[in-house]
Amino acid sequence: MQDEISSERAVEVPQGPRGDVRRDGPPRSGRRPQRGRPRHDRPKKNDVSGWVVLDKGVGITSTQAVAVVKRLFNAKKAGHAGTLDPLASGILPIALGEATKTVPFVMDGRKAYRFEVTWGIETDTDDAEGRPIATSDVRPTREAVEAALPSFVGEIEQVPPRFSAIKIQGERAYDLARDGEVVELVARAVRIDHLSVIEHEGDRTVLAAECGKGTYVRALARDLGRMLGCYGHVSALRRTRVGPFEEASACSVAALEESTEMHLHPVETALDEIPSVTVSRDMGLRLMRGQPVILRGQDAPTEGKAFATCGGVLVAVGDVERGELVPHRVFHLGGTAPQRN
Repeated sequence: MQDEISSERAVEVPQGPRGDVRRDGPPRSGRRPQRGRPRHDRPKKNDVSGWVVLDKGVGITSTQAVAVVKRLFNAKKAGHAGTLDPLASGILPIALGEATKTVPFVMDGRKAYRFEVTWGIETDTDDAEGRPIATSDVRPTREAVEAALPSFVGEIEQVPPRFSAIKIQGERAYDLARDGEVVELVARAVRIDHLSVIEHEGDRTVLAAECGKGTYVRALARDLGRMLGCYGHVSALRRTRVGPFEEASACSVAALEESTEMHLHPVETALDEIPSVTVSRDMGLRLMRGQPVILRGQDAPTEGKAFATCGGVLVAVGDVERGELVPHRVFHLGGTAPQRN
C-alpha cells in the first residue's frame, strides 16, 4: 500500500519492485507490522461436520462447552441445540460444520429430564442459585406429590422463569431481572408427556419428565410447589435426552480429549425422525442447486419433511409437496463428515 505524500511540490519517492514505497536506511524501531499480513503461526481450521453428544458437567455454561469442543476438533463452525444451565448436567448436542444446518430439527425434538426439587423455599431464579423469596414449613408426602402431577401432564400453560432467555422488547429476561427490573412474562403453551416420582425423602423429591420444546423444568418445580402449598425450587437437574440423542451415546470432555473421531456422529443423525430418500447423482445435483426433484417409488413420501442422500452422503433436506422434494437446506459434505454403516 503506497504512503500518501502531501506537499506543495511533487516529490519523487523511490519505490520497490511492487510499487510500495522504499525507504533508504535501516528500518525504524518499534514499527507496526503491516495489516492484513497472514499469521503463519495460526493453525488452519478443519472442515469437520457432524454431531457431538456431550455430557456436560455442572459449573460450565453451554457456550463454554461449545468452545471447548470446537477447540478440540479445531472446527470452523460450531453451535448447540438447546441451552443447559450451568447448574445442570447431561446431554448437550453440539453441531460442527454442516451439522449446524440441522440444529432446528434437534431443538424441536422431545426432551427428557431427571431433576430434584427441594421443598419449603421458592427462589427468584427457581433454582438453587437464586435468593429465597418465599418459604414454608409444610413438607409434602410422596402421595401428595404424585396426586398433583396429573395437573401438569399434557398441554398446559406455563409462565417461564424471570431469569430466562425469553426476549422482552429485544432484551433477555435474565438481563432485565439482574438489573432489578420487574419482569412480567406471559404464559405459553407447552406440552409435558410424562411426569413421575423416582425418589422421595424428607424435603426433597426426585422426578422424571418428558416434554416438548419451550418447557422450563424450573417453572414446573415452582408451580408444583405452589400447588402443594409448600413452595419449591430445582436443586439438581440432569437432561437425559434431546431429540435422537440419549445418554448411551454421550461422552465427556475427558473422553473427547483422548479421541475426537470416535465420538463424532453423522450430520443426518439429527434427522432420524423424518423420512429419507435416496436420489440419483443427477437428482442430487439438482437439489444442490436448490431445484426441486420428483420422487418416484412406492415408498417415496408424498407430503411433509424429508431428507435426501446420494451415494450414502446427505445432500438436502426440505419439504415434499405433491410428490416433489423442495430443498430448503443443502449440504456440502464430501469427505468432511462420518458416514453411517
